Parts: sequence; structure tokens; C-alpha cells
Amino acid sequence: MKSSKLWYGLLVIPFIATLFPGLYNRLEPHIFGMPFFYAYQLIWTVFCGVLLAIFIFATREKTDAR
Repeated sequence: MKSSKLWYGLLVIPFIATLFPGLYNRLEPHIFGMPFFYAYQLIWTVFCGVLLAIFIFATREKTDAR
């Protein structure tokens, strides 16, 4: 593996951000017409996909195309 273990920190960010629902368990403000609770989770779902793509491209090993 060519990269350091710091890339694994990207995978911890969404886990910590959604670990304590008491921080985002509220109805107001409405975002895109949804209560904040659902919008927060939906935004983190999309953001988690972006972080996962960054992690995969950063940690994959180069292969020779012969």
C-alpha cells in the first residue's frame, strides 16, 4: 500500500458525524423541504460516497496495463 494510515481517517469522519443523533435530532430548520434530521442524514450519505471515492483512489495500488 503506497499511502499512510491517515487516509483511513476519512472513513471515521461520517461515523463520528452521525454517532450522536441528539446533536441533529430536530425539525427546524427545513432543508430542501425536509426536516433537519432527515436532511442531515441524506447529506452525510452523499458526502460519505465522495469520501469513499477519495479513499479508494488514494489507496489503490497502480497496476501495469500490459
